[in-house]
Amino acid sequence: MKNFDANLLKVLAVLLEERSVTAAAERLYRSPSAVSKQLAKLRETFDDPLFERQATTLNPTPKALLLAPQVFEILKQLDRLAVPLDFEPQNSQRTFLIDLCETAYSSIYLEFMPSLLAEAPGIKVHNQRWSDSSISRLLRREVDFGIGIFEWDDRGDTHYLKIPDEIEYVELMQDTSTCLMRKGHPALEEEWNVETFLKYRHIELKIGGMETWLLNDVLSLEHKQLNTSVTVTDINSAMKLCAQSDLLMCCPSSSVGAYEVNSELVEKPLPITLKPGGCALLWHKHFENDPSHKWLRELILSRVKEKS
Repeated sequence: MKNFDANLLKVLAVLLEERSVTAAAERLYRSPSAVSKQLAKLRETFDDPLFERQATTLNPTPKALLLAPQVFEILKQLDRLAVPLDFEPQNSQRTFLIDLCETAYSSIYLEFMPSLLAEAPGIKVHNQRWSDSSISRLLRREVDFGIGIFEWDDRGDTHYLKIPDEIEYVELMQDTSTCLMRKGHPALEEEWNVETFLKYRHIELKIGGMETWLLNDVLSLEHKQLNTSVTVTDINSAMKLCAQSDLLMCCPSSSVGAYEVNSELVEKPLPITLKPGGCALLWHKHFENDPSHKWLRELILSRVKEKS
């Protein structure tokens, strides 16, 4: 270990996370050949191959897996040395990166952004839509926060218990699903039950990075499915279409009051029993004691708590 370059630990950590020289090079802003040379140095230093290629993936050797916790802890300690001991929001020029589901804009985002802008006018917040890759982005610390939708119902694929241990989370609000239809819809003249609900065609929302919702999962377990006519990725457009057609539409209850078109719609409870889901704030444990990160985290939680 004589004359060991500590920068190689960062390369090893990224390779352990990405399992690919090409992907690691992209994250490190280096060429694949440069990363390959650094991997060669790591192999020489630790007297071990560290990774074995299988198809397009690099599989860590037993020694690499043994080293992994120590490498991540050392890098975490080095990162903490660079964290300012104090944080002054009014003077900060920090940029926060947030992955969030679309429904959070109306139900959560507007609760804390005015206070953020007033207390820290120099801070920037860059948002990206929550997607299937958001958890991975949180794990790689590519974003500061995530605001995503999770379920408490054991039948749901996005259960809170599936959030990785490296990720901290706080539930910001609980929400239920509701069914919308236009005023004068023929379903309003019928008994409101599962048969009526499934008889009519539906608009299916594709929001929040969710390919399927708890409702779909539960119906599938009962060998049933929605009669979907169209999928829409914008909730406002979906509501307008619902108001101008005989299509039914399911969406989070918290979203209904945020759009003017809701006055043209009738809201009905789902004729299927589901546990309420929730919208959660997520962050990597690495940021737990970062003063600026803690400031924004507490700001979001306090403003959302005031609303509830």
